[in-house]
Amino acid sequence: MQKFDSLKAIAAPMKINNIDTDMIIPKQFLKTIQRSGLGKNLFDEMRYDDDGAEKPNFVLNKEPYRKAEILVAGDNFGCGSSREHAPWALLDFGIRCVIAESFADIFYNNCSKNGILAVPLPKAAIDYLLADAAEGLELEVDLESQTVKASNGKVFEFEIDPFRKHCLLNGLDDIGLTMQSESSIGTFEGSQKTSQPWLYASA
Repeated sequence: MQKFDSLKAIAAPMKINNIDTDMIIPKQFLKTIQRSGLGKNLFDEMRYDDDGAEKPNFVLNKEPYRKAEILVAGDNFGCGSSREHAPWALLDFGIRCVIAESFADIFYNNCSKNGILAVPLPKAAIDYLLADAAEGLELEVDLESQTVKASNGKVFEFEIDPFRKHCLLNGLDDIGLTMQSESSIGTFEGSQKTSQPWLYASA
């Protein structure tokens, strides 16, 4: 998993509440188990018309937001079904951080396990950052200090669980966390092969 420490980037404004996972990546794109290739279908029904042409008024079809790495949205982001394809699609598009008033729990957890920082902030802070984003200005997010900095230097602090912070800073997903104990696992398996060799016998 890619580490997240700090990010200064264009932020795309999506002043919408209750953006659910089917809006993020519609169900017809869930057949794949690959994490790559989903970015082109991010917000598919909002980005494209029935003929597959871009809708010119959708934010990610405009400059400079085509290369946005931060998304600023309203309340209850990521609600709906628990599909992990939603953070996969965001990440494949290039989004590394989502800032919103609140997040659905499962989506919030899935983000951190895929290297995306989800930042909850109060409505007043979101409105402030949405104004910056609407001007095409860069925001700066720093995980170590747990801050979001607007273009004029105004700083907003956010809370994050220390363990989740540690994992993001060090690029540790569930597999990475397990592999930190690789030596202990190897020692246990070696001992078990001696004491219970039948468990390792070939069929």
